[in-house]
Parts: sequence; C-alpha cells; structure tokens
Amino acid sequence: MECRLGCGACCIAPSISSPIPGMPNGKPAGTRCIQLNEDNLCKLFGKPERPKVCHEFKPCPIVCGSTNQQAFDNITELENLT
Repeated sequence: MECRLGCGACCIAPSISSPIPGMPNGKPAGTRCIQLNEDNLCKLFGKPERPKVCHEFKPCPIVCGSTNQQAFDNITELENLT
C-alpha cells in the first residue's frame, strides 16, 4: 500500500518515544509532530535525521483503512491498547 499523501495520522495519533528534531523527548499520542508541515507531509521524509521508528512504519490497509479518519481512528485505538 502506498501512503496517502496528506493523511498525517501516523504523525499525530501515536506516541513516539524517540527524539525527533525539535522534539528531543519525542511526542505524546494525539500531539502533532513538529516536523509535519501544513500539508500533512513530513519535513524529514527521506532524510537521515528522520527517527528510525518513523522510517520503519509502513502503511497497510488494516492500519490505514480507506480514509484519513479511519487511519487516525485505527492508530489511536492501537495506541490505547499498548
């Protein structure tokens, strides 16, 4: 599955415990990543400073659903379960 450009659910819904440039302590769940631009695109995509956890996340239909809202809801639910 290709990522839906402009979705941003994986950059908002989950907590990220590893450092992110501009967010040295990571980010809590539900908080918009500082590296997410106004079009919901990652400013670090393809760059070496992008956190490993972000690089390793691969979109899939089960997690991302068929809409941006489904992706946000699914990732939020996964976050709440962990």
